[in-house]
Amino acid sequence: MAQPKLNVKAGDKVKVISGKDKGKEGVILKSLPAKERVIVEGVNVVKKHAKPTQENPQGGILNQEAAIHVSNVMLIDPKSGEPTRIGYKVIEDGEKTRKVRVAKKSGEVIDK
Repeated sequence: MAQPKLNVKAGDKVKVISGKDKGKEGVILKSLPAKERVIVEGVNVVKKHAKPTQENPQGGILNQEAAIHVSNVMLIDPKSGEPTRIGYKVIEDGEKTRKVRVAKKSGEVIDK
């Protein structure tokens, strides 16, 4: 089975458009294409109980980001700073051609 295509990548700045953290902005730390989920910095923070280990001899309760469905986030347009949909465009650099992501609102190229 082919992996689903996500239009957001790790390092992209996104805004949460639905759920308990609606309106928050953050950077994608990790994308999980097989599950169609992303982990966003400072969004969907949950408490995790940790046993004592060598790195954390005390153990205790840790706060960490949990995955959020990719449909609940929108990429932030680099030009206007507002959430935008993503399109694709083929750019020709001499002999090379490459497919880049483009913000629908401003037409700005997202992949540099």
